[in-house]
Amino acid sequence: MSIRVGIDTGGTFTDFVILESGRMRVWKVLSTPPDPGRAILKGLRETGVFDEGADIIHGSTVATNALLERKGARLALLTTEGFEDILHIGRQTRRELYNILVEKREPLIPRRLCFGLRERTLADGTILKKVEPAQVKDIARALKREGVESAALCFLHSYANPANEEAVLRSLQKVGLPCSASHRILPEYREFERASTTAINAFVGPLMAQYLGRLEKDLKAGRLSIMQSNGGCVSSRSAKEIPVCTILSGPAGGVVGAKEVADLAGFERIISFDMGGTSTDVSLCDREIASTTESVISDLPVKMPIIDIHTVGSGGGSIAFLDEGGALRVGPQSAGADPGPVCYGKGEDVTVTDANLVLGRLDPGSFLGGAMTLYPERAHKAVAEFAARLKLTPGRLAEGIVRVADATMERAIRVISVERGFDPRDFALLSFGGAGGMHACSLATRLRIPTVIVPKNAGVLSALGMLLSDVVKDYSRSVLKTGDEARHEALDRLFGPMLRKALPEMRREGFDQARVGLVRSLDVRYAGQSYEITVPFGPDFRKAFDAAHLRLNGYADKKRAVEVVNLRVKAVGLTVKPVLKKRQDKHRDPSSARTARRGMVFEGKSHLSDIYRRDILQPGNAFRGPALVCDYESTSVVAPGFACRVDGYGNLIIRREAER
Repeated sequence: MSIRVGIDTGGTFTDFVILESGRMRVWKVLSTPPDPGRAILKGLRETGVFDEGADIIHGSTVATNALLERKGARLALLTTEGFEDILHIGRQTRRELYNILVEKREPLIPRRLCFGLRERTLADGTILKKVEPAQVKDIARALKREGVESAALCFLHSYANPANEEAVLRSLQKVGLPCSASHRILPEYREFERASTTAINAFVGPLMAQYLGRLEKDLKAGRLSIMQSNGGCVSSRSAKEIPVCTILSGPAGGVVGAKEVADLAGFERIISFDMGGTSTDVSLCDREIASTTESVISDLPVKMPIIDIHTVGSGGGSIAFLDEGGALRVGPQSAGADPGPVCYGKGEDVTVTDANLVLGRLDPGSFLGGAMTLYPERAHKAVAEFAARLKLTPGRLAEGIVRVADATMERAIRVISVERGFDPRDFALLSFGGAGGMHACSLATRLRIPTVIVPKNAGVLSALGMLLSDVVKDYSRSVLKTGDEARHEALDRLFGPMLRKALPEMRREGFDQARVGLVRSLDVRYAGQSYEITVPFGPDFRKAFDAAHLRLNGYADKKRAVEVVNLRVKAVGLTVKPVLKKRQDKHRDPSSARTARRGMVFEGKSHLSDIYRRDILQPGNAFRGPALVCDYESTSVVAPGFACRVDGYGNLIIRREAER
């Protein structure tokens, strides 16, 4: 197809990046949270590609929001008799060990809708007791009486032999009940994590099927793909089968885009900082995108390959308020797209965006290239009224709001860097999202990060990342092999079933074998350990494991036996990607891009600052802060004490002057 479109649905804006005949253009429309598809269709019509049969890659928040708000299907769990409490007992761990008032984890399924079946599969795959058809029929009638809309199946050791689980799945499908079976979603051992992941899939499944079905019908022509949490995309058909893989699809696109931009700019080690209207997503890339198979969403374990992203409720639309003790708080509540911040014209609650506007860090005449009207007088009035309650000046309150939001985002960056043994000073901060550029210099100062990169089209980088992604499907299998069984040759044979499954499925995604790469890896641990480390599969996988264990835990025992727990295969279908072209950076003088001067407030002092149009800035242009750089989809603040240069790819390379 000649037209490819990346679409990222955010809490405030829906972003579009359109690639047509080698040319790229961007667009933004306000999101429509009750039905995200309306904003997508609106944007496609406004950009003139609705009837063109485009190849669309969409980052969906439908599954994420359903999980966070607990607004999915009415759900039941079918498991082995005696294990009905698995989701309620969990690992018996406490989220906050010393907090006696910590909130109890609430499973997705009430206990009375957890049913045990008289069946048993042993750990080696032997069927000790088959499923009783009469009991399955009785449970099916009970599910119908209870109004259950979807069922999660998770039987003991079904990863070793799925026969009993498959029999129940077929029986329930015959009566028209949507089901998610754990051996299809996550064929790995650890019953609690497998049950939790399968339950999440069943919980969001009907909603995603309805949403994607409507979107496919409305789009009519073209191909619809969905971004996954692992950094790759799949067809909407595959996403409907395993919707749990889309839980963090939008943020994943941002990390893919950030890594590509950083590589081209010559930065191997980055911290990606994506600040949108509702939340901020951060991820650390130490020469490669970090991934994990152990994550928690809304206090629920998700054991799927996923880009390692940490999210906090701090964005441009985050609402400022006073807590019970009279302290200033910001977020996680957001004004969203409707009513939005006060300066959008309808909102009544002061947000981070309003505070930035009061401080002069947002130019009302340049917002969305002048296409969207802002109302600065409403923001000034709302901030002044809030400040009067605290006996502060509006400027001091606005700076306080920004500082509180920055503190939340700083803590998020420390989680993925300092708490994991990385020094932020060794990385560049790659800032994107509509609001990221206004806060990047402040965070760099707090964390002593020497360089900030604000890429071209920063406000839509997540959508661009979707166009830069490949089609990816993950496969796994628990094997639990030690000694001679864990030798390279023996493991090589065990990969066979997954490899034979991967190639036909990639053909259904539209890729022949020549365009498919298969990457094999292992989950390995020392014998007797409880958790494992993922390493590439090869003759020297033991050396790779020892090195990884030393880096993560500070020691390695090369004489100790290892156990291979899981085999993993990542099938990658190579897509046609946009080419980001480099231009010569020979223009030093940025005066042609300077449009005006305005006051900006930093640390209580007003600074007369230059305003630059980013679309006019040329590679090689250089200037010192304070300055404001306005683009169609984002605004960047170059704070006092920083200097900015435009590189050959149009990125703003901002450095603290002490580090130049």
